[in-house]
Amino acid sequence: MAVQGQANLFSEEPSQKARSLDRGIERQFDVTFVSGLALREKQIQQNYRPIIAVHKWFARRPGTLFRALLLSEFVEGALKETFYESHDLAGRQIADPFMGGGTPLLEANRLGCSVLGYDINPMAYWVVKQEIEELDLYKYREAAAEIEQQLENEIGDFYKTECTLCGKRDAAVKYFLWVKTHRCGNCTRVFDLFPGYLLAENRRHPKNVLLCPSCGELNETEERNDPGICSWCRTPLILKGPAARSHCACPDCGTENTYPHKSNGPPQHRMFAIEYHCFHCRPYHQGRFFKKADAADLDRYREAERVLLNSKPEYIPDNQILAGDETSRLHRWGYTHYREMFNDRQLLGLELTCRAIARQKNQRLREALSTNLSDLLRYQNMLCRYDTYALKSLDIFSVHGFPVGLISCESNFLGLMKEKARVNIGSGGWSNIVEKFFKAKQYCEHPFEVIRQNGRKRQIPIADEWIGREREGKRSRTVDLHCASSTQIDLLPRSLDAVFTDPPYFANVQYAELMDFCYVWLRRLVTGEVFHDQTTRHSSELTGNTTMERDLDHFTEGLASVWSRIATALKPGAPLAFTYHHNTLEAYYPLSVAILDAGLVCSASLACPAEMGASIHISGTGSSIVDTVFVCRSTGRISRRTLASTPREIAGLVEDDLEQLTNGGHKPTRGDARCIAYGHLIRLAIWHIRKTWKKEGETGEKLQRISQAVRELGGIEQVEHYLPANLSPISGKRTVRVKEAESPPYEVSF
Repeated sequence: MAVQGQANLFSEEPSQKARSLDRGIERQFDVTFVSGLALREKQIQQNYRPIIAVHKWFARRPGTLFRALLLSEFVEGALKETFYESHDLAGRQIADPFMGGGTPLLEANRLGCSVLGYDINPMAYWVVKQEIEELDLYKYREAAAEIEQQLENEIGDFYKTECTLCGKRDAAVKYFLWVKTHRCGNCTRVFDLFPGYLLAENRRHPKNVLLCPSCGELNETEERNDPGICSWCRTPLILKGPAARSHCACPDCGTENTYPHKSNGPPQHRMFAIEYHCFHCRPYHQGRFFKKADAADLDRYREAERVLLNSKPEYIPDNQILAGDETSRLHRWGYTHYREMFNDRQLLGLELTCRAIARQKNQRLREALSTNLSDLLRYQNMLCRYDTYALKSLDIFSVHGFPVGLISCESNFLGLMKEKARVNIGSGGWSNIVEKFFKAKQYCEHPFEVIRQNGRKRQIPIADEWIGREREGKRSRTVDLHCASSTQIDLLPRSLDAVFTDPPYFANVQYAELMDFCYVWLRRLVTGEVFHDQTTRHSSELTGNTTMERDLDHFTEGLASVWSRIATALKPGAPLAFTYHHNTLEAYYPLSVAILDAGLVCSASLACPAEMGASIHISGTGSSIVDTVFVCRSTGRISRRTLASTPREIAGLVEDDLEQLTNGGHKPTRGDARCIAYGHLIRLAIWHIRKTWKKEGETGEKLQRISQAVRELGGIEQVEHYLPANLSPISGKRTVRVKEAESPPYEVSF
């Protein structure tokens, strides 16, 4: 596998078969069919694309979407049929200049294409490399199990507790729950910052579990709104805690305290409760096992602290947390170094795991196990929270930031598993990460698609497809990955058959700031490669960032440079297809500038669900889960029907898209309609000013010209004026549109 510095690998040879004018994304992409696939995939993405479990990456787009795009472009026939068939697109050369988690490259590689990927972030490079690299699964599972046994011998006792039902002391802890504490500025008493006292809802447990605000004992109650009194001390049980909006009154002197205060250093915590699993009582017990943390539990933690103190750590990083748009929240809470985000028991487990991995002599196994350690970090830290509904740990990246909650959840480091069924109990442990990784690499050898029949899901094996560079008895594939800025791409002209990518969405996610959390650990285990710098942050990263003073102009100029280089490398008429959505129209203007500077035309803007509506960072925010897929070419044909020129006609196109999404099972929101309209406005603005566009000029002036072109089309306000107030019954509704039958020929060449 090629690494940084090996460009120009692709030759200028033509494709084995010229693209038929009767096929292509614009003609064969089936929005309704793909929407149904994407919606189901994004609900439980690991069930549809297990490969994503190799390592966390953010905002991964559906693999089904990019498979559909590839097949629509290169394979004749109805997408509903070709999607579940095996294909070999050998000879096709596909690039992704913003590979991130690698979805477009993985789908292209699986179909037999040669792939070229760039990403400036070394963690992205590493993740994609590990996804595609071959791995002996038998040896991997053996090595991972050996580490698990070593950990069990060394720290296993720190995750035991006494069962309150049978009294046995070998019950396994699933989660330790900790509450942040604060020292009163007046009387100096240390008190708890409880935002609420509800520990578990009566959804996945027979009753509600509430913490007594007086004695700290756990009580189970039928009624949440009228919970009664504590069974232990007779104090009335309540739901709401005293800490809210960074204020909490001292329970002793009544002084109103504010928090956090970064001058006090990182937050302090107190262990107050445990969810555990008793294998002895499980057959006779309904629901989960909860208990108040007792003296023995606290002693076990103190022993873990002592062991860490005497262990002379070698792998725990001492890196400072750099200032940033996301990391500023950590600084407000007093965190200055990454190691402060873990408690001592977690640090001990991580240190011992690093030592075991470092002793592994097989380089491929060591890389895989190091990747596991890096992915485990997101569950083994004190920013994890406990989900009172799902009754599980929420990893640090369950939202795309660094959320600092008042209640922290510490998962069992080793993990719990039903050995015979190899089913994990709980989340966040070493066994969870290993099992997911194993299934991910197993999927590489035997990929599948999932269909629903009679309300049930069924896996459809796709014979002869696989993910990787080499397979015994198979022709090897070109996989060329670079950890470098895509603004420096240097490719032979007319060497690419297509570019499929998911570029940065301006300022939506600060990938580098988040991935430094894993990077500072991984670089201690992985030598060479691309882990030379202390951080993954780079001044050329194409995201808006206030701290690094990267604004819309920076994003525009960088994207324009990439698209221009890509356009030169594309064969005539070959597509640049990329996904995008943003809540503000202005964030789309850089796309227009980049496309026009590259000499491309946007021949289609297609709608497709790309995120899970129930995601914590989306649910209830009014944000769209629908991406626009922009298809751009230097030459080709565009449907005359899509060349709307009035707000009413554009609204008709939006309604068409909403109808297809609805028929695919999606319930569109106003946010979805708005983002779809953004896509059409941008596509049409490009079309109308393409012939008079001048690449030379100031970036600000170019952005203004795009803004003016959008206003001349009516702008978003006028388009929304013609959209129905209620989007839910839109399925089957006929709308105002530009009719092809009235304006032959049906397509316009460009």
